[in-house]
Amino acid sequence: MAAGATRTKTAAPPEAVTALVERFDPDVIDVPGGRARIRLEVTGSRAWDAVIDDGEIHVSPPAGPEPDAELAADAATWKKIASDVRGGMDAFRARKLSVRRNLHLGVGFLAATSGMTEPGRLTFESVPTRKFGKISILAAGQGETVVCVPGLGGTKASFLPTVAALADSYRVVAMDLPGFGESDKPIGAPYNAAWFARSVFALLDELGLERAHLIGNSMGGRVAIEAGLTEPDRVDGLVLLSPALAWLRDRRWAPVIRALRPELGLVQLAPRQITEGLVRRIIPGAQNGWAAAGVDEFLRTYFQPRGRAAFYAAARNIYLDEPHGDDGFWTRLAELAPRSLFVWGRHDYMVPIAFMRHVEAVLPEAEHIELDCGHVPQLEAPRRTHDAIRRFLAKH
Repeated sequence: MAAGATRTKTAAPPEAVTALVERFDPDVIDVPGGRARIRLEVTGSRAWDAVIDDGEIHVSPPAGPEPDAELAADAATWKKIASDVRGGMDAFRARKLSVRRNLHLGVGFLAATSGMTEPGRLTFESVPTRKFGKISILAAGQGETVVCVPGLGGTKASFLPTVAALADSYRVVAMDLPGFGESDKPIGAPYNAAWFARSVFALLDELGLERAHLIGNSMGGRVAIEAGLTEPDRVDGLVLLSPALAWLRDRRWAPVIRALRPELGLVQLAPRQITEGLVRRIIPGAQNGWAAAGVDEFLRTYFQPRGRAAFYAAARNIYLDEPHGDDGFWTRLAELAPRSLFVWGRHDYMVPIAFMRHVEAVLPEAEHIELDCGHVPQLEAPRRTHDAIRRFLAKH
């Protein structure tokens, strides 16, 4: 070294980051491909990258490619997370800690560094199935099993509040449907309600479960209904949060939509910046909180060719769902045997609450509640939604 030169020292990570890394348990997190870079930022200060590679973890200053997930909080919150084994998830739910980009990895990191070892702790897993490939899940709690099925373009992360609310009494499993999130995305799959319902039962089989309660939001609600129609003996109860239902009004675009091939989604026709900007403009509150994280999850899948094709195929099938006739949705709905609770949002523009009277006419035994929320009750009105779910499940 030349005279007068000084050696640049790399600052050590803060104690909170070091404490988290020392608690890392690779059995809790599922890292696709075995490698991930997770950025840990102290708001208004520095950031560090936690690099996971084949079950090992190390911390370094930010470098290399864009991180797979980003976690940010102020210094006091990081200290609390490090000192309290439940601190990470508590801070996330309280919105004191933001998790962006890949929630599967970001929340998985929180679970893997919580230091919790008791049965029922939050875990992430890829479950291999014979006909549907790998199905990605998160699970927590013990007791009767509740399986949560997300909506079109959504992922298991949309049910994190539900997992937190019910895991003290139930084993809650939230899944990524095939084609979405971290689950496999087969080209040419039907991506319709019947196919998705079979994937739910395939997951139950691999988990060694004969039956379960099902909670479905939006398209996930339609899938849960289909599961209850096709194998009612395996469904204990159905909780349907703003479920997608077959249209009753005239579908004038049906011939055009029927002619379009979802495989066109393999080609991204609009530039990424335009697509992302449009999505963030049309989703209320898409810059903050759960809405921002949900948009991240949707875009992460949508910008994968296979994910885009799956999205188009599933959306096409929702629109083309036949309402009437021997095999029509509303005809078959009258045969739904499992107990069911429908949760409607008064401000839901995707599945208007006017659908409730049609369901009441077909299923007079079903229970209904109305909430002051939109299309995703478990995120927009979590306390009332989960109180209603608890009361309903307790009747079993």
